[in-house]
Amino acid sequence: MPVRVSFLIDNLGRAGTESQLLALIRALDRARFEPSLVLLDGESESSRQLEPADCPILRLGVNKLFGSTSLRAAGGLHEFWRQTKPDIAQIYFLDSAYFGAPIAKLARVRKIVRVRNNLSYWMTRKHRMLNRLIRPFVDATLTNSEAGRDALIAQDGLNPSRITVIENGVDVERFSESGYVPFSDSIIRIGCVANLRPVKNIDGLMRVAALLIPQFPNLRFEVAGDGEQLGELERLHTELKLGERFRFLGSVREIPQFLAGLDVAVLPSHSEGMSNALLEFMAAGRPIVATNVGASAKLLDGGRCGILADTSCAEDLANALRQVIENPDSSRRMATAARDRVALEYGRRAMLRRFEEFYLRLVGVP
Repeated sequence: MPVRVSFLIDNLGRAGTESQLLALIRALDRARFEPSLVLLDGESESSRQLEPADCPILRLGVNKLFGSTSLRAAGGLHEFWRQTKPDIAQIYFLDSAYFGAPIAKLARVRKIVRVRNNLSYWMTRKHRMLNRLIRPFVDATLTNSEAGRDALIAQDGLNPSRITVIENGVDVERFSESGYVPFSDSIIRIGCVANLRPVKNIDGLMRVAALLIPQFPNLRFEVAGDGEQLGELERLHTELKLGERFRFLGSVREIPQFLAGLDVAVLPSHSEGMSNALLEFMAAGRPIVATNVGASAKLLDGGRCGILADTSCAEDLANALRQVIENPDSSRRMATAARDRVALEYGRRAMLRRFEEFYLRLVGVP
């Protein structure tokens, strides 16, 4: 019989974790695996539009973990899992884990898997307590980088034998392999794809722009993404007097087309596990500047496929961008090397194979 895997996540969206999950669900071999999807909330139109068409879906409508709907939703989830009998429950994000892990155990799901791809930089005392409470229910923890694995061991005290690293993958075929010539016209376009949250350091990128534009008046910065920090960033934009040289584009549906219009792609984050955006930059064959966080150094092969900034401070990022701007020939070579590397090692097929092997191993299927 196929291995039944039920995925539980708060909502669907276009961010890295959600897009990786949707790609996994759509690609699983239906002859060997039967996926289902549970959404802790899932009621928004934006989430509904992203729902996969070929697997059972349960929306619980829980937008507040300890709200009045939670008890009824818990009963609904328990009944759903009792009926569908998943072999594996794979759970993303904090609220879904706190809510779903105990119910999966009560519903006698054979194996419970947590996905933890961030480095826990923002964890509060309350979150750490709740994590300890649900730890006995979890059979395996997945993370997408060795840096994530090290953080789970050092910060959360997880048993290394119960942590598995499965690296992200990107759909390389979506990204054009056209003959890219950096800085071929008078304007140099530098872009970033990120949710507007403090950890993504878009405010730092704005300060980089303020440092570089006097030296390179033809620079233009663009950020594809939306989020909670937009108002704060717009105020900083006014304070730094960046004008049309730094633009917020909001949520961009077609990332390949956005990246095709850039001369340089930049990842300025304070913290990452394995960045989905960085994989997309590589697949697009763009010269890259990235902070040396998480798996960035591994992805960029220690600097062979892009420039690594030592830290996320504005001076370090500005110096790294200067190297790219002032050396277009080496930038072109790094961009080509990045494209070749991601196609060989980090395509979606490779990611799918890693997940399928993990599921079979977890439930003891030879």
